[in-house]
Amino acid sequence: MGYKEQARMEDIANHTDTASYGPDFPDFTSVMDDCRGRLRHRLSELLSTEQLCRQAGDLITTRTEALVDVDEFTLPVVSLTIGNPDIAKHCLLLTAGIHGVERIGTQVLLAWLETVIERCRWDSNWRSQFESEIAIVAVPLVNPGGMLQDSRCNPNGIDLNRHAPIDAEDKVPFLVGGQRISKAIPWYRGKRGADFESEFVALQNIIKRYCQVDRPSIVVDFHSGFGFQDHLWIPYAYRRQPIDDIGSYVALKLLWERNFPHHNYVFGPQAMHYLSHGDIWDYFHRQCRAEGITLLPLTLEMGSWLWVKKHPQQLFSFAGLFNPTVPHRHARVLRGHLLLIDFLLAAARNIEHWQPKGEQEREMQQMAQSLWYRQL
Repeated sequence: MGYKEQARMEDIANHTDTASYGPDFPDFTSVMDDCRGRLRHRLSELLSTEQLCRQAGDLITTRTEALVDVDEFTLPVVSLTIGNPDIAKHCLLLTAGIHGVERIGTQVLLAWLETVIERCRWDSNWRSQFESEIAIVAVPLVNPGGMLQDSRCNPNGIDLNRHAPIDAEDKVPFLVGGQRISKAIPWYRGKRGADFESEFVALQNIIKRYCQVDRPSIVVDFHSGFGFQDHLWIPYAYRRQPIDDIGSYVALKLLWERNFPHHNYVFGPQAMHYLSHGDIWDYFHRQCRAEGITLLPLTLEMGSWLWVKKHPQQLFSFAGLFNPTVPHRHARVLRGHLLLIDFLLAAARNIEHWQPKGEQEREMQQMAQSLWYRQL
């Protein structure tokens, strides 16, 4: 009996609500035992994830969220947890590798997790925050099959960030905004009404498991490939109208800029740049909002065009369009976002101290109107 069938049978036997929690797949190490040696030169990011977990010991808890069949492999979608989400007051959810070709996002996330683990070893105050205040839930490779194949889409040809059942209210860029014409063309959304892809379901299970009404959460999704600057994108991607809790995003932007006034991120709505169908975080935000759950997603879009401009030879490599290939620049990117993620961890842990309420929220909404929505 294969892993997937075994998990399905155990799930039925245990009467598990798979929509909320997900089935019990074999543990991460067991899955890796079957493919570790053959992945060495093809998916080093997954091996790095396993190595990080081994080094962390009991500081990290892993859970296999899905299994993906690709080529001769069965690859895990694994979540890493620091802290105890069952009792934590807040949650920081970090995801990367939704587009398999964007390896740098996974690498940045793993680099930051390494600093968290190392600091936990010697800084008791730092470690104490994970006892009850906040939990980190990280999914470094949402799309391991796509990364194995150096593809934006998953092994079924689906662009996971165009896959959610949500259509843009305004015109989207042709093809780039999501299309249902053919999986042979990038940005394929999948057939209308078809079952969700397993990677999508894995994220949905994680959100339902850890994001609760009494537990405010911030999400950071790591991407690369747009523009000459690093962007912090606010939802929505499906419409130009402001997100319902835009006041919280303005307050977060002001908090960041007061603390780090010399930053170089462009902080604003994704819709200012382009619209798209099927954005995962548009969908999950709306689902959480309907259930009274505070979920504030952000997309860190690293500007890979700058890397190409400085090293034009990257134009001749598909991976080079999305990842820095020069060693010193790669190292600079890995360390360049650590401060931002540390800040967002602190912001998630202290959300009650800066999230606007009442009249202050209305002021933040008015500020958003003047910053980003004057044309509406």
